Amino acid sequence: MPATRRDRCDGKAGSAVAAQKNFKNHAANERTFLAWLRTAIAIVGVGLTAAKLTRADIPGWSDLAMVLSGGVVVILAFVRMRMLRALIDAEEAPDEKGTNWPDLLLFALVIALMVLLGIFILHVR
Repeated sequence: MPATRRDRCDGKAGSAVAAQKNFKNHAANERTFLAWLRTAIAIVGVGLTAAKLTRADIPGWSDLAMVLSGGVVVILAFVRMRMLRALIDAEEAPDEKGTNWPDLLLFALVIALMVLLGIFILHVR
């Protein structure tokens, strides 16, 4: 007897159907996560490149701070993706539970990093 959809999902046929039903929303959520990953890579890359190209006497902790800030962006983006995945599966609107704090924190972190990078570039000149 061929395996049914229920057998292939190990008894989780409801979640498979829900994921198929909300595929566009899940795909958009994952694309947003990947965009945040690219942002983190760009932040770290631009910061480290600017530090190395200026050949200024820059403390080693600044490199570590750039890498750690990129890591924080990745962690926050992952938390955001998981929270939205749960909301999509529950078919709830994201704002009903006030779950936009990762978005606000990510936005504030990226703006702060850009301002710090601008200050660094102006300081090196």
